[in-house]
Amino acid sequence: MKTINAILTIAGRDLIKLLRDRTRLLASLVFPFIFIGVLGTSLDSNLSENVGYNFLVFVFTGVIGQTLFQSTASGIISLIEDRENDFSQEMFVAPVSRYAIILGKIIGESLVALVQLVGILALGIVLRIPITASQFLAILPAVIVCCLFGGAFGTIVMANLSDQRKANQVFPFIIFPQFFLAGVFTPIQNLPLPLFWLSRISPMTYAVDLVRSAYFWGTPEYSKVVLYSPLFNLTVIGILFVLMLGAGTFLFVRNERNK
Repeated sequence: MKTINAILTIAGRDLIKLLRDRTRLLASLVFPFIFIGVLGTSLDSNLSENVGYNFLVFVFTGVIGQTLFQSTASGIISLIEDRENDFSQEMFVAPVSRYAIILGKIIGESLVALVQLVGILALGIVLRIPITASQFLAILPAVIVCCLFGGAFGTIVMANLSDQRKANQVFPFIIFPQFFLAGVFTPIQNLPLPLFWLSRISPMTYAVDLVRSAYFWGTPEYSKVVLYSPLFNLTVIGILFVLMLGAGTFLFVRNERNK
C-alpha cells in the first residue's frame, strides 16, 4: 500500500506541476502548432498532389507520436533535476523503492503527455484535419503505448547521465535527429542504406508508425504512409520497452545506492 501511494503521489505531482506551469502548457501548444500548422501546411501545399495523400494529416499523426514519446522521455530525464532540489532529496531518502519512483515518474509524465494530446487534437479540429470516432478510439491505445515507450527510453538515457548540465547537452542530440529519422515530417519508405538503418534503430520510428497505422487503418492511403503492421510495431516496442526499462531502472537504482 505504501508503494502504491508513493507511485500515485509522484505521478500526481508531475501532473500538478504541468497545470501550474503556464509556460510549459503554452509551449506544449506552440510547438505542435509550428510543426503541424506551419510546417505541415507548407509541405501539404507543395507535396500532397505528388505523393497522393493529404500531407497535413501525415504530419499531424507524426507529431502526435513524436510529441508523446518526447514529452514522456524528457519528463523522465527531468528526474535528474528533481534529484538536485529539496523535494526530491526528501523523496530519495524516503523508504520508497527506487523502482516505485521510476514507475510513478513514467505514469505521471504519461499523464502530462496525454494532456498535451488534448491540445494537439484541438489544433487538429481548428485545421480541419479529419478524424472519425473509430480513428480516435484506435489512436487512444497507440498513444498510451507511445507514452510508456517514451518513458522507457527516457529511463535508459537518464540512467547514464550524472547531472542536469550533461542531460541538457546530450538529450537534444539524441532526440532531435529522430524527428527526421522517424519520418515525423517526411516519408522514410525509401532511403539511402545508411539512413535506412539509422531510421530503423531509432525508437521513435516505431512510436510514430504505430500512431499512423492506427489512424490510417482501413484507408486507401495506408500502404503509402505506414511502414509496418501494428503487430510488428507493438512487438518491436514491447522488446525495446522491456530492455530499456529493465536496464535503465537497474542502472538508476545501482547509481543511487552507490552515492
